[in-house]
Amino acid sequence: MDHNRIRIRRRHSDLKLGFCFLLLIFFLSVVESSIHEYNNEPFTPQLNSFFFHGGSEGLYASKFLADTDRGTTLDDSQKQQEQRPPINGKSFVRFESVTFRRTKEATEKQNAMQQKTGLVEAILFEVKDRDRIGGSFVGSDALCCTPELAKDGNCKVGEVIIHRQENGEWPKRIQTFFEGQEEEAKMTPLSVEVDSTGMYYLYFMYCDPQLKGTVINGRTVWRNPEGYLPGKMGPLMTFYGFMSLAYLVLGLLWFLQFVRFWKDILQLHYYITIVIALGMCEMAFWYFEYANFNSTGARPMGITMWAVTFSAVKKTVSRLLLLVVSMGFGVVKPTLGGITSKVLLLGLVYFLASEALELVENLGNINDFSGKAKLFLVLPVALLDACFILWIFSSLSKTLEKLQMRRSMAKLELYRKFTNSLAVSVLLSVAWIGYELYFNATDPLSELWRRAWIIPAFWSVLAYLLLLVICVLWAPSQNPTRYAYSEETGDDLEEEGISLTGSVDVAVKTERKEHVFGIGGEDLEEDKRE
Repeated sequence: MDHNRIRIRRRHSDLKLGFCFLLLIFFLSVVESSIHEYNNEPFTPQLNSFFFHGGSEGLYASKFLADTDRGTTLDDSQKQQEQRPPINGKSFVRFESVTFRRTKEATEKQNAMQQKTGLVEAILFEVKDRDRIGGSFVGSDALCCTPELAKDGNCKVGEVIIHRQENGEWPKRIQTFFEGQEEEAKMTPLSVEVDSTGMYYLYFMYCDPQLKGTVINGRTVWRNPEGYLPGKMGPLMTFYGFMSLAYLVLGLLWFLQFVRFWKDILQLHYYITIVIALGMCEMAFWYFEYANFNSTGARPMGITMWAVTFSAVKKTVSRLLLLVVSMGFGVVKPTLGGITSKVLLLGLVYFLASEALELVENLGNINDFSGKAKLFLVLPVALLDACFILWIFSSLSKTLEKLQMRRSMAKLELYRKFTNSLAVSVLLSVAWIGYELYFNATDPLSELWRRAWIIPAFWSVLAYLLLLVICVLWAPSQNPTRYAYSEETGDDLEEEGISLTGSVDVAVKTERKEHVFGIGGEDLEEDKRE
């Protein structure tokens, strides 16, 4: 008895590992989308079954339930109703034009007079119910029913094993049969309404080895109560709306200062203005892209391309701005000199790498990129970010050293504040990367999908705050000499008397110091000689 119990436990654990592996294989390669397209997609063998991952999304429960969408087929009137704009408040998964095509060899082996000659099943389930698929509850490591299990009445031979609770409707099983020697089997148009909030997975599976080589075509449409936007991405639309307003407010305040002191504007101010404008456009494009996606279920290529491009350009220009400010451009030296070409080259390479990564993440199709393929696009961006950080802090160190040697106290105080802000942002970034790794490691099946939107939102907020710091420190004013480059050494002495707030008292004290150690000092020497 003990040996049998140990064997059953081992089989149970093996089945869990196998099914979790089945979920994990395709989780890394899935791109969020409300419409999942299938174009001659093959099935993958797993244990004693063949499966195809049809999609996975976080779905909220319907705000009200309708009998027409609880897994029933659609008649003509219902089909017409489904073609109209969907009713708000409903959450469902809809199967549209899904067909299965088997090989000619498999077709020729069948009897033309036989009605059912092959079965493909669509299994829709919430991720927390993944242990209900397979024979783990009877101590078997099989996903498909075997004759031994069928004898006990636990399942039917040729079907996927599903263990439901009493009067339970989930996991959902939708069956499609091949008939006679037909090569194609069409799935009946169907909508399955979601009545419980969770992360849902869809698998198309078959158990008959003779169907090996079968491919799937068609699509499924996934919808949340508020629209087609996937559950993970829903809060981001609201977030981008708020960020658009935040950039708009920052832009208005900066513009007022820009106009007020337009006679004292430096070249650096134009670069800051460009970054603010790019950030405003980036957030606005992402908001409209998400809003369009939410209402139509499809990502408009034009708006998405603009959003991706503005995002890549803004990231690149922001990093270049941090770099040139750290080098003391316009403060310690008037130009970048011979390293201008190196700075532009680094910016160009970063833009290309960032653009490629953004395109793959936002325009890719399901299962078109594996985790390894994405890694080759993520690594270059990460390495270039590291290069920017090292170069920025190296340049800051040299700039602070030069300002200290020249005793330019106002500029030194300015750069110390900038250095501290940048150091805090880097520490926060490192801590957040650690949290991301922990989040992804502890939630491989995206069960915490309702909190996942915070991950990308953090980076947008951090970039905004860092830009806000630069705007405050380098704001246009009546005293641009506090951060403007000056060729004459005498200007450095005058700088010491100009504080970051333009205090008049400090300026008066500086004038007194200049009198004591300057002309006044020479008069004292002449009196002693006399």
